[in-house]
Amino acid sequence: MQLLLTYDVSTIDPEGRRRLRQMAKLCEGYGHRVQKSVFEITCTDAELLTLLDGANRIIDPGEDSVRIYRLPANGFTALYRIGNAKPVPHHDPLIM
Repeated sequence: MQLLLTYDVSTIDPEGRRRLRQMAKLCEGYGHRVQKSVFEITCTDAELLTLLDGANRIIDPGEDSVRIYRLPANGFTALYRIGNAKPVPHHDPLIM
């Protein structure tokens, strides 16, 4: 499945900045960063459950927000880019 994941983490204190780094690291393990807090992800149902569990363990639900949009099949190929947005190789292996 193809997903667009966005997050907004409060960074007014050191704990929030730590959560922000943890969220970024978690998402980098699943997809491609296309903006600072936006990731394009291709994953299975099982991987999505693991990602959701990780996000729930990291965020402070009273301060932070995570949104995940499920895209239609081949949603990334129907993308319209403006500016310096580079194409992302979604079918290549994700190397850490």
